[in-house]
Amino acid sequence: MSKKAALRLDLDRFMAKVKKLERGEKLDLSSDEDLSIGIMNLISIEEHLFFTYHKTGRKKVYLDLLYEVREMRKELLRRIIKDYEGEVWCISKHLLAASMRLMEVGTKFLTKGDKKQAAAMFEKSYHLYSLFWGLNLGAIRVKDVKQEDPDKLNFVNDDSHQPKVEKSASVFEKLGDLVKKAIDCCIE
Repeated sequence: MSKKAALRLDLDRFMAKVKKLERGEKLDLSSDEDLSIGIMNLISIEEHLFFTYHKTGRKKVYLDLLYEVREMRKELLRRIIKDYEGEVWCISKHLLAASMRLMEVGTKFLTKGDKKQAAAMFEKSYHLYSLFWGLNLGAIRVKDVKQEDPDKLNFVNDDSHQPKVEKSASVFEKLGDLVKKAIDCCIE
């Protein structure tokens, strides 16, 4: 079997798992996608409350608000990140935060008429967002990332007897394709 065919089979198996979960109503990816965007905004609110806490004389009020927003964000993040090891929880939070910030920077470039810089920021934002979903849908395992070759990453095989497959696409391209196929925000 060619590497491309094996990768396709791997992706097809993963997508079959996702579809099976959707039918069983154990996983509503369209709602989870909306929730992830909401969580991004809660992280941004936490950041703004932190700076406002320091810039104003009303420190207790902003500190209390920051605590409440943080608790809400943690509760909602648990709905998406169900199974994690080591630093995956924190990595996931920072992937969403960085994705949101790069999206905002891209929007500012777009407002200034710099479409090239906007597109570059949007692409980086989407890459980070895709990595978040790759980690949290179980499409990749952190331990599969080798330090000497960070652009190559294996998808988790449904069948452990099948060889792992790599293709020349970057991690972000693979995950971006996965997110495009797995998450459809227009499903009601």
